[in-house]
Amino acid sequence: MSNYFVTTSIPYVNGEPHLGHAMEFVMADVRARAARARGEDTIFSTGTDEHGGKIAEKAAELKVDPQKFTDEMSEKFRELIAALNVKPDRFIRTTDKAHAERVQVIWKSLARDIYKNKYVGWYCTGDEEFFTETTVQENKGVCPDHNRPYEKIEEENYFFRLSNYTEQIREAIEKNVFLVTPTTRRNEILSLLREGLDDISISRPKDKIDWGIPVPGDPSQVIYVWFDALLNYITVLGYPEHDDFKKYWPANVQVVGKGILRFHAAIWPGILLGLGLPIQKQLYVHGYVTVDSKKMSKSLGNSVSPNEVIEKYGADAFRYYFLRHVPSYDDGDFSWEAFDTAYNNELANELGNAVQRTTAMIQKYQGGVIGDVPEAEHDMGAYGEAIALCKFDRALDSVWEQVRGLNQLIDTQKPWVIAKTDDQDHLREVLAGFVSDLLEIAQLLEPFLPATAAKIQAMFVGGTVHPAETTLFPKLELTAPQE
Repeated sequence: MSNYFVTTSIPYVNGEPHLGHAMEFVMADVRARAARARGEDTIFSTGTDEHGGKIAEKAAELKVDPQKFTDEMSEKFRELIAALNVKPDRFIRTTDKAHAERVQVIWKSLARDIYKNKYVGWYCTGDEEFFTETTVQENKGVCPDHNRPYEKIEEENYFFRLSNYTEQIREAIEKNVFLVTPTTRRNEILSLLREGLDDISISRPKDKIDWGIPVPGDPSQVIYVWFDALLNYITVLGYPEHDDFKKYWPANVQVVGKGILRFHAAIWPGILLGLGLPIQKQLYVHGYVTVDSKKMSKSLGNSVSPNEVIEKYGADAFRYYFLRHVPSYDDGDFSWEAFDTAYNNELANELGNAVQRTTAMIQKYQGGVIGDVPEAEHDMGAYGEAIALCKFDRALDSVWEQVRGLNQLIDTQKPWVIAKTDDQDHLREVLAGFVSDLLEIAQLLEPFLPATAAKIQAMFVGGTVHPAETTLFPKLELTAPQE
């Protein structure tokens, strides 16, 4: 049995979980479930990123201790993960004692690539990041994402010699040893690498930010939040000494949003190379989600909580929409109207209808007895390839071809007509064929819609029909939540 390791990025807990977080959890869950279905020994890891200036600032604003604030916020992400029927094997918090201790071990291991120097640059607390003079001028001195002026900062920090690893990272990507998908993101990071990577600041003075992990041997400095956060992918496996690390690293796939491409496709591989470790095998970079074609923002009042959607439609419907109707390789949009249309037309009318028609006919014409179910014979190579490349929309397209094909087959073969003849063997064969198709559809849906797949499989256990007490996807009227 081979080993398989999949991760999400770890969300920063300064704000409520949003649709993008939920989509990323679900995407990684699909890869993990598909790996388990192939019989691979799988670890799926996620967690929360909890240090840094933004957290300290938010906690101070709320007049609570940073640890109490992060405890409460981290729990909200755990609750969302559970509501989505996402099944991680590990959940790491960067405030975990074990993580902090291992981060300090890693810092010491990177000593030959770390040096202290004075840094002068433009900083945004909202991003926890320094920006170039060019970027600041383009934005007229104000961060567009946080609507706050950049701060000119001069301080002494520790730096990591990322510039040492530019060529190794570029070569790994160009040779597809390190697979970055989609191609647009691969080209984007290669363009950056061809310009050459600069050394990067990896600490902040404690008197500026004290909510973080202390730099080993220098209590005046705190490890930069994003550096600490990136290390979670190996600390969660018990790096450096634990057997899990030796078994499961390098990660088979890491799922992240396009806003943190540079961190995961350039900086993180540089750190790994500095430690003498292999780079992750695949980085899948998903796009952003807008609402009614507009970026979610407090000022527009168009934020949609993933919990609102789950409460209205259920976890599987949420998973279906964001895996099929948000393009896997591009940005996507959510609207209540579009979701309702997908739910009613595809889940209720197409999938639900195929299941309901089949079970009803077996009960009516055969007293619920199915007979011998043949093996399904569809070629699902394209489906497996689509999952491997994180083309979740394409994989579900191929499943839906079968769903629609089954509905057409029912209409073409007309079992209700066969039932009026004396050819009961033929009727039994036809209906058993429908069951075979449904069981294959359920198997293919399991990584995507696990509860739905389980319900379909349970209907046909033991050679008889066990219809569900309720329909799979009862039709709903569109009623967007009121403000």
